[in-house]
Amino acid sequence: MKRRDVLLKELQCERHTFDVVVVGGGITGAGIAREAAGSGLKTLLVEQKDFAWGTSSRSSKMVHGGLRYLGSGQYRLTRDAVTERQRLMAEAPGLIEPLRFIMPHFQGQFPGPKLFQILLRIYDRISHSTSRHFLTPGETLQWVPGLNTEKMTGASGFTDAVTDDARLVQRVIAEAGHDGAWCLNYVKAARVIRTDGQVSGIELQAEGYGQPFTVDSTLVINATGVWADRLQQPENDEQPMTIRPLRGSHLVFPWQTLPVSCSVSLFHPDDKRPVFAFPWAGTTVLGTTDLDHKEDLDIEPRISSEEVDYLLRISSRLFPSAAVTKRDVLSTWAGVRPVVTSAQKTAESKAPSKESREHEFREDKGLISIAGGKLTTFRLIAREALTRGMGTKDRLRPERDPVFRPTPSPRKPSNISHQNWQRLIGFYGSDLPSVLKAGPLEPVQSDTASGLIPGELLWAEVVWACEQESVTHLDDLMLRRTRLGLILPKGGKLILPKLKQYCQSALNWDDEQWHEEETRYLALWRDAYSLPLQPGSSHAL
Repeated sequence: MKRRDVLLKELQCERHTFDVVVVGGGITGAGIAREAAGSGLKTLLVEQKDFAWGTSSRSSKMVHGGLRYLGSGQYRLTRDAVTERQRLMAEAPGLIEPLRFIMPHFQGQFPGPKLFQILLRIYDRISHSTSRHFLTPGETLQWVPGLNTEKMTGASGFTDAVTDDARLVQRVIAEAGHDGAWCLNYVKAARVIRTDGQVSGIELQAEGYGQPFTVDSTLVINATGVWADRLQQPENDEQPMTIRPLRGSHLVFPWQTLPVSCSVSLFHPDDKRPVFAFPWAGTTVLGTTDLDHKEDLDIEPRISSEEVDYLLRISSRLFPSAAVTKRDVLSTWAGVRPVVTSAQKTAESKAPSKESREHEFREDKGLISIAGGKLTTFRLIAREALTRGMGTKDRLRPERDPVFRPTPSPRKPSNISHQNWQRLIGFYGSDLPSVLKAGPLEPVQSDTASGLIPGELLWAEVVWACEQESVTHLDDLMLRRTRLGLILPKGGKLILPKLKQYCQSALNWDDEQWHEEETRYLALWRDAYSLPLQPGSSHAL
């Protein structure tokens, strides 16, 4: 695949024509580019910031069927998601991994164990598997030591899946690139160009490049999530979709502080929403919230003090003996979900958790806009978008073709554990041989007391990301190509000198640029990935 700077130079020097231009580099846009390029279409994907910068790096990491959607009667959404979950786990083990879920039941709580077991029976039938079982309070404690058992009548267990969402996006983009798609981050779609009302091209502006440039295409797919309404300029009577941005926030703790080996869920006493504590990347994550996000969408979303208190209350309810506090929090993240609502009046009156997570389309003479949907069903959404855009599915590759092509794995180095080896295969697929050659096959280490970074990240992965994955800013590397900024104290400040040693030449940054990027990243981490400032306090990094 060609480097970002080479592709941009080609686009600026000569006007190109594409079969489809995809705007938005989250999981939906990546999936569309994957299906388009895999179908032989000349494809361009552009993202105004970094790949997965928005919701697709800030989700709850779950590849699941949405059990609560089944409970609210959204059978089709659940069926499609469960089917896709099974497919993804089979295609990319190590990237999409099964995770055990435990739902404790307490006296007077709805739904009770009998009703919940009925839902799980339907859930299992959809997936053609049997993962559900009922646990006594004593058996529940064996699965989740330290869980509050006061008034507990038992617990339901079942299996879903978990992933690194930003890495999933990168892997799908890599597959698209291997099939010829041009995928560019930090390129903004300025406006859609029309000829006699029909889409004929799009004007683009790349960060760091003075003049905008234009590419020709009769099909533009707007997969920009919460920004979807910005490109909509209806040429007919159809109303543009109304996006209701909903924020979901999370707290990250050291695993030793809140040790869980499975996902534990409980309905929050405040609003009866399910909240999860689950293991991820060597840490424990607590989330999520669900409320209207009214801030500027172009600014990194951040958790509020009220959300922090909300999540800590459920932690105290689930794990009273752990007694976690704000002082234990490693990092936070907040994502904004692009939920489509029927009207502004409805958006103001309906509770956020009651909004449908179904995706919706708007079609306007060559501009296909999409919003909503779930991480798990990105492939189905992608194929529907292309079918609508082309007016037929005959040009699409066969439905049975995999998202991730099967590739023989190279020989495992002796110093890499079998568990980490499976993660590496899942994360990088056919690129793994070049990853292993990029740098030392040694775990990334920090100067903190723990020494090893949770998750067994290798220096070779970090260097390879700098060389091959369009890292433009330091936060791309710290927050999305790797998760060092989320799993290390203070955003990984202590590891930055060693990171500079390994990565500066790969990024081709001089000392001045490296210093500017460090300053920029640490300020961003303080503003959007740490706890909110209390009145009269200041961050110390």
